[in-house]
Amino acid sequence: MSRILLVAGASVAIYKACDLTSKLSQAGHEVATILTPHAAQLVSPQLFEALSGGPALVNEFGSERRSAMDHVDLARFPELVVVAPCSADLAGRLALGLAPDLASTTLLAVPPSLPRLLCPAMNPVMLASPAVARNLEQLARDGWELLAPTSGHVACGESGPGRLVEPETIAARIEELVG
Repeated sequence: MSRILLVAGASVAIYKACDLTSKLSQAGHEVATILTPHAAQLVSPQLFEALSGGPALVNEFGSERRSAMDHVDLARFPELVVVAPCSADLAGRLALGLAPDLASTTLLAVPPSLPRLLCPAMNPVMLASPAVARNLEQLARDGWELLAPTSGHVACGESGPGRLVEPETIAARIEELVG
C-alpha cells in the first residue's frame, strides 16, 4: 500500500487522529507519525506507536534523534501527507513558513508535488477569526487540500463549525488520492 505521514497538532480532537492511524494501518498503509510538542501533552506518542507499528516522533533533538536531518528524511518518506488535527497554531506556522519544531520543519520540507491534506479542528470562534481564515486560505493557495471541519458540539462546550472531520471521511479521501 502507501506510505503516509500523519502529523497531529494540539487539539482535543487528537483522539480521532489515533483512530485514523489505526484505520490506515489496518488498511495496509505504512504510517509514520509526528506529534507537535503540545499534542504530545494531550496523548502519549506511545499510543500512536502502538497503532502504527512505528515510532511516533515529537522532537528533532535529543534521544529521539535518528539522523542528522530527521526532518528531511521524514519529508522524503511519504506518498501522502495528512495533518489531523490541524490546530490554529499549526496552521499559522505553516502559512507563514515557520518551523520551530519537528512537525512544522518536516512539513515545510515535504515536496509540494505530494498530495497534502489539512484537517482543521478548533473552537468555532477561533475558526471564524480573520487570522485563521487568512492562514487557511494561504495554505489552500500553497497547494494544501483542506478537509473542512464539520459543525456540532466541540470540547469547549460551544457548537458550530470546528469539529475534526470523521476519521472514516479522511481515510476515504486518502484512499482516493493514493488508490
